[in-house]
Amino acid sequence: MAKASTKKTVTVEQTGSPIRRPASQRQTLIGLGLNKMHRVRTLEDTPAVRGMINKVAHLVRVVDEK
Repeated sequence: MAKASTKKTVTVEQTGSPIRRPASQRQTLIGLGLNKMHRVRTLEDTPAVRGMINKVAHLVRVVDEK
């Protein structure tokens, strides 16, 4: 039998505005696919993505982890 691909994912929602934030934080939000309030993205759960989430933890909320 073929093994089902079970990649872990994490769903994040932007809760804070990038206005008056450093440019690197704004670019991190764009890298996560978030650039407007209340946008939700489901991303592959990798160390790089987790690092980006930690960098802007005050601007995003983890909705779901699978």
